[in-house]
Amino acid sequence: MNDGRNGTVKQIICIKWGTKFGPEYVNRLHGMIARNITPPFRLYCFTDDGTGLHPDIAIRPLPEFEYTAPVNTRGKWPKSRLWGDLGDVTGVVLFLDLDVIVTDSLDDFFSFGDPDDTVLGLNPNTPLEKLGQTSVYRMRVGKLKPLQDIFRADPQGAADKYRYEQRFVTRNAPGGVKFWPRRWLAHFRMQCVPIFPLNYLREARIPKGTKIVIFPGNLNPPDAIEGRWDHKSPPLAPLDHLRATFDGRRRESLSKHLRHYLRPVGWVEKLWRE
Repeated sequence: MNDGRNGTVKQIICIKWGTKFGPEYVNRLHGMIARNITPPFRLYCFTDDGTGLHPDIAIRPLPEFEYTAPVNTRGKWPKSRLWGDLGDVTGVVLFLDLDVIVTDSLDDFFSFGDPDDTVLGLNPNTPLEKLGQTSVYRMRVGKLKPLQDIFRADPQGAADKYRYEQRFVTRNAPGGVKFWPRRWLAHFRMQCVPIFPLNYLREARIPKGTKIVIFPGNLNPPDAIEGRWDHKSPPLAPLDHLRATFDGRRRESLSKHLRHYLRPVGWVEKLWRE
């Protein structure tokens, strides 16, 4: 049984479609995994374009899943392609978003709980709701296939009801879901960046016990390295960013502008490499 335990191959999967993320994201993910895992392991990339990927990455075509994509609701619904049959990839797999930063050993993500558990991160953005976060989750291949049937029947209806694919998975996964220990995952914007005014004085930090830092939203590792809140924001020195509050360059409310300052993050540049 391939579940990543007792010397079996630890299987990690990711998905890359379109042009948002280039091959360097997958190659750097592979490098971070290799430095933080007890072998043997294999990274499978399900993609519509495998150009430029490291030769040790197993390239697989995007699984076929015909549905009408929701157009009025946010959410990474193309991830639903991974809920069913994955060809020659069987058993237990750990899914990782392309823009995560691995900061410690991944071994515990395979030994945690029962191999048949569907395990998600706990979303810190909704503390009163036990909502899963699908940047890092583990499943047995095929166990979530019933979700494809529900989603295919009315994609826009499902998207309108649940808003995000992670809520859809949390509420509908057969047998329910479990959550990783809270400290294992850190939300970069919410748990690493100091609150105002300390964000002007201190670099973002890795909270104690963190194994993976996740980057939901529009702030990705290259932005953190340069010190900007998203790809549209120019990196500014602290005093220049404060001046921009009042000289017409501010694009947001005053409170958001002040909270959305980020000093360049050296540890992201150090860790996010092949």
